[in-house]
Amino acid sequence: RQLLRHAAPGEPVQSTVSAPLQRVALQTLTRHLRELAGRNVQDAALVVLDNASGEVLAWVGSSGPLSQAAEVDGVLALRQPGSTLKPFLYAQAIAEKRLTAASLLHDSPAQIATAGGLYIPQNYDRQFKGWVSVRQALAASLNVPAVRTLVMVTPDAFFAQLRALGLPLAESGGYYGYSLALGSSEVPLLHLTNAYRALANGGRASPVAFAATPRPAFTQALDAGAAFIVGDILADANARVPTFGSDSVLNTRFWSAVKTGTSKDMRDNWCIGFSDRYTVAVWIGNLEGDSMRAVSGTSGAAPVWREVMLA
Repeated sequence: RQLLRHAAPGEPVQSTVSAPLQRVALQTLTRHLRELAGRNVQDAALVVLDNASGEVLAWVGSSGPLSQAAEVDGVLALRQPGSTLKPFLYAQAIAEKRLTAASLLHDSPAQIATAGGLYIPQNYDRQFKGWVSVRQALAASLNVPAVRTLVMVTPDAFFAQLRALGLPLAESGGYYGYSLALGSSEVPLLHLTNAYRALANGGRASPVAFAATPRPAFTQALDAGAAFIVGDILADANARVPTFGSDSVLNTRFWSAVKTGTSKDMRDNWCIGFSDRYTVAVWIGNLEGDSMRAVSGTSGAAPVWREVMLA
């Protein structure tokens, strides 16, 4: 439907999808899902965008016969993004001059008063690292510093920033509250990928393209300087060592910026990142909503992301 929207009846339409890349994406996803057999993982989705044009170069919405919900398009399905929203939160705080990449945040037990009671965020490993820089907090994906940052920015302002980047959040900032810092909302993979493409383009956003139609103009959805700083942090392999180790699957032989995310109860696992030319995003989980077993950011979506990015 997206492809034919601008075509006249009988007019030939050429898709932007690259057949060789589409085959690589599908084969890589299928092989990795088979390797995860026994961990209750059935579904996966993948998108590759051209940074400059927004063209969709690969789109895999289903794992086909491996899935119990093969008719559902995982690229468009609403799923919880987990930590993949953190780059936009820190970018907003940097743009508002509340923080710099070197600012210190306290990674320690926090109890934040809300209308519904105390909100007590926890890190993925249930441990705390004390004072950490913004660079380390984002690269190592620490939860408590992110929530402290959202307290500065406010959920309503962060909600508005995410909407400006094209994320179709259904509720309000007040509805999600401080858990919005940890991805409590639901977003489609396609829109989240395009938001990361905006980071790659210095904060400039435009709709994705499915065919050779006139391209909409870019809009400045995020401060250019903040987008550059966040991209530099996400490309900093040394800064993510405390969580991901020195020999991480996230490392590539060329410049790339990348972020993983896992939703509550391991229902969704994400890896999204960009090089200077492409943005690649992978989601792994169960479209029926079941939890995965022992699938982390580096064992789930990240190996697929790396292989497709290398391709």
